[in-house]
Amino acid sequence: MNNELTAQDIQKMQEELDYRRLQLMPELIEEVKRTRAFGDLSENYEYKAAKQAQNANKKRIRYLDRMIQSATVIEDKAGENEVGLFDQVCLYFEDDEEEQTIQVVTTVRCDPREGRISKESPMGKALLGKKVGDRFLVEATPTYSYYVVVRSITKSQDDGSAPIL
Repeated sequence: MNNELTAQDIQKMQEELDYRRLQLMPELIEEVKRTRAFGDLSENYEYKAAKQAQNANKKRIRYLDRMIQSATVIEDKAGENEVGLFDQVCLYFEDDEEEQTIQVVTTVRCDPREGRISKESPMGKALLGKKVGDRFLVEATPTYSYYVVVRSITKSQDDGSAPIL
């Protein structure tokens, strides 16, 4: 499956990949060598911690490599009055009688606690392309759905502030 990412997503991932390979990895290798000299490896916590950090870095490098290699570059094609990627959208949740502002982002930038939802989530899929005043159904699971109304759309671009997760 290809990952649909923006050019900025790929650029940020490549920057992190370069940092991890060229700067962090040599530091971690040196730390493993340094802690190995402390003696008996079976009771050497510093060595184990250094190896764990090195392995975590290798894992993140593999993840970033796979994401970049399998990426399909996408662009926001939403109209001026439609919800598109990175737009701030004020929504009214009928069941709760509450408003909430969210931003629709790519999967590698989503963080629901920060109000950034993935375009692949049930809400994201249902929301893209909607206009102010549109009422639509979000099917969260096969047995649970709810209605939402678009109250306002603030057009926005990817400013790069949302971190890659």
